[in-house]
Amino acid sequence: MKISLSSQQPTAVAADIVAIGVRTAKVDRDENLSRLDRALGGSLLGELMKDEGFEGKPGQLVKLAARGRVKARWILLVGLPAGESPSQQARRVAVSVARSARGLKTAAIFLPDDSPDSARAAAEGVMTGAYQYARYKTGSRKPKGGLRSVTLLASGSEGELVPAIRSGRVVAESINVARDLVNGPPNDVTPVTMAEAVAELAEKYGVKCEAWNKKRLEKEGMNLFLAVNSGSAVEPRLVHLSHVPEKPVRKVVYVGKGITFDAGGLCLKPPKSMVDMKCDMAGAAVTVGIVLAAARLGLPVEVHGLIGATENMTGAGAYRPGDVISSHDGKTVEIINTDAEGRLVLADVLAYARGLKPDYMIDHATLTGACMVALGPWTAGFFTGDEELAASYQAAASHEGETIWRMPLDARLRKTLDSDVADLKHTGASYGGAVTAALFLQDFVGKTRWAHLDIAGPAFLEQSHENSPKGATGFGVATGVRFLETLAREAAQ
Repeated sequence: MKISLSSQQPTAVAADIVAIGVRTAKVDRDENLSRLDRALGGSLLGELMKDEGFEGKPGQLVKLAARGRVKARWILLVGLPAGESPSQQARRVAVSVARSARGLKTAAIFLPDDSPDSARAAAEGVMTGAYQYARYKTGSRKPKGGLRSVTLLASGSEGELVPAIRSGRVVAESINVARDLVNGPPNDVTPVTMAEAVAELAEKYGVKCEAWNKKRLEKEGMNLFLAVNSGSAVEPRLVHLSHVPEKPVRKVVYVGKGITFDAGGLCLKPPKSMVDMKCDMAGAAVTVGIVLAAARLGLPVEVHGLIGATENMTGAGAYRPGDVISSHDGKTVEIINTDAEGRLVLADVLAYARGLKPDYMIDHATLTGACMVALGPWTAGFFTGDEELAASYQAAASHEGETIWRMPLDARLRKTLDSDVADLKHTGASYGGAVTAALFLQDFVGKTRWAHLDIAGPAFLEQSHENSPKGATGFGVATGVRFLETLAREAAQ
C-alpha cells in the first residue's frame, strides 16, 4: 500500500473515498462538513446524514455517494468520541476507511491536525484496518483487491510527516506480523515452525536470532518449561531475538508466552474452550513484533525478545497434578493444575532473562481467564510494583489507544502459593487468580524492574471492537514500541 501526503482540500482530492472524522451532525458547527456541504450544493449533506440516522456519535459511520459534486466517489463520515487526542482520532478514521473501502483502490484521509503523531497514527491505522487473514482462503473465497493508495491530507512539513508515516508503517507491519502468527492454525504454527518463521523474519530485518532445542533446554535446567512440553509429540523451542545498537541507552527484555496450542494437559479443557487455543502464543507474537519494530526503527535501545514455545498436550509422558519440579533458578514447584501451564514456561524464561541484567523486563501472556472475568475482553491487566515503570508504560498505552489497567500485586495472597512439599505451588486460591498468577511470576524475576501484562482478553477477540479486528489483534506491540521510544527520548534529553 502506497501512503502519500497532500495539502489538497477534501473536496478536491481525486480518490475512490475520502474520510473525515466528525463529532456532530450539525453541518454549520463543523468547518469540514460545511466545506463539503457547499461543494455538494448546500443543504444536501445535512439531509443525507438525517436520512441515514447519522448523529456523529462515537463509532457511527455513514458512507455517502458524492454524486459527482466532489472529485471523490464516496464520502465517509466517522463519528468521534469526545476527549480523544488528534492522533487517536486519526487512527480511528484511518481504520474505519480501510474497512469501509474494501473493493475500492484509493482513499484519502483528512487529518485532524498537522502533527507527526497524527500522520503516524493514520498510517498505522489504515494498514492495520486493511488487515485480513486470508492465507487459507481459496478460489472465489479469497479476498480480491484492497486499497493500493492512501493520501493523507495535511499541510504540515514533509520533513516531519514523511518520517512519521514511515514509523507508522513499521509499527503497523509489526502488528500484522503478530496477527499472522496468532491467526495461523495450530497444525501449521507449532513451536518448531514458529521458531523457523521468526528466524526468517529476523534475518530479513537484521535481527539476531537464536533458537534452543529440547536438548539445550535440558542442559539449561528449564524443567518447568520441559514439563509443560512433556505431553507433546512436538519439540519445544526457546527463541532469543536481539536488537543491539552500537551505543544503547537502555536494555529492555521482553518475554512472551508461546503456547502454540493448549489442550490443558491432563486437566483437559472442555472442547469449546479449546477451539481458539491457537491464540495462547499471542504473548510470543507480541514480543516478535516489538523487537522487529525496534530494529527497523533503529531505536538506540538494546532490546531482547525471549519466547518460550511449546504445546500443552495429553501424551503418555504428560506431567501430572502433584508432581514436584525444579525450576531453572533452583526453586521447586508443586504442580496443582496442568492447565495453568503458561506461568511455568514463563517462570523459567524470566529466570533466564534476568541473567541478561536488563534495565527493565516486561512479559506478555494470555495467562488467565480470571483477568477477563475482572476486566472484560478489551483491557489487559497490568502488574508491576515499580511506580515509575507503571506511569511510563501506562502513558505509552494511552497514547496508542491500547487499554491497560493497573492490578494489585497483593502480597497478602502470596501465602496461597505456599506448598507443603515444595518451595511453592503454581496456583493459589480460587479467588484473585490473575493476581496470584502474577505473584507466582514475581518469584522468578529477582530485583529486576519488571512488569507483567495479562493480555488474555484483548489479544484475540470473538468480534471486532473499535480499532481491533476479529481474531488476533496484535495488542501490545504499539505500546511496547512507544515505551522504547520514550526511553530513547528521555535518555537523549
